[in-house]
Amino acid sequence: MNHELAGKWGVVTGADGGIGIEFCRALARRGCSLVMVSVTVDPLRNAAGSIENEFGVKAIPFTLDLTDPVAESMIEEFLSARGLDVDFVINNAGIFSFRELVETSEAKIGCFIDLHVRATTMLSFFFARRFKQRGSGRILNMSSMSCWMPMPGLAMYASTKAYIRVFTRSLHYELKDYGATATVAAPGGIATSLFGLPDNLMHLAVALGAVEKPDRFAEKAVKAMLKGKMQYINGFINRLAIFFVGITPTWIRMQVKRRLLDKGIVK
Repeated sequence: MNHELAGKWGVVTGADGGIGIEFCRALARRGCSLVMVSVTVDPLRNAAGSIENEFGVKAIPFTLDLTDPVAESMIEEFLSARGLDVDFVINNAGIFSFRELVETSEAKIGCFIDLHVRATTMLSFFFARRFKQRGSGRILNMSSMSCWMPMPGLAMYASTKAYIRVFTRSLHYELKDYGATATVAAPGGIATSLFGLPDNLMHLAVALGAVEKPDRFAEKAVKAMLKGKMQYINGFINRLAIFFVGITPTWIRMQVKRRLLDKGIVK
C-alpha cells in the first residue's frame, strides 16, 4: 500500500461487490477514502467495513437507487452534509441481459436507460462542474467492448454502453483544458456474476484469457484514470477483436440469434 492519494476522496457506484469493490480496493490501496454507493444495504455495509479493515481508510456506505430521477441531488446532499470534497468518481453501476428487445420488459428497458444513460450522465455532469471550477479531478465511466457489437440479444446493453463511450470521450476533451479528465473503460469479459456464467465455465474462460479477473482490470483502469487517459481497453486480444467484430458478417450474427436466443440457450 502507498499513500499517493492520502487525504483524497473517491465515489464509486455499484460498490458492493464484483468489479465495483475492486475499484474501491484500487483507490484505497493508494490511501484514498471512499463513499461507496449501491442499491443494497447489508452487502454494501459489509463491503465498506472490509475496505476500512484492510486499508485503514474511511469507507462510507451510501445506499441509493441510481435509477431514481433525483439520485444525483441525493448524492450532493450526502456529500455536502459531511463536508466531503471528492477528487475521483467511478460510475461503475450497471445491469446486463441477453435477450431480444421485444422479449424485454418495459421496466428493464427503462432501467438500462436510467442507469447507464441518465445516471452516468447526471453524475458526470454534477462532478465535472466542480472539477472544472477547481481545476482538478478524475472521472471514470464504465462502458464495454459490446459497444462495438450490434449483436442480437444485446440491443439495450450494447447501445447504452456505446452512449457511455461516446459521451465520456467527448467530456474528456471538454475537461482537458481545465486540469480535469474523463476516462472511459471498455473491457472485454470480466469474471464477475454480471453475465451469469456457471463457476466451471468462468474458471475456464479465465484460464483461456477470454475474461480477466476483476482485481487486475480495476487496477489497470484506475491507473489509466489517474494518468488522465481518455480510454482504456484491457488486453491486446480485446483491442484486436474490435476490428473483427466490426466486420462480422450478417450470417454469423443471425446464427447467434437462432442458436442462442431462439432456442433459449441463453436467457
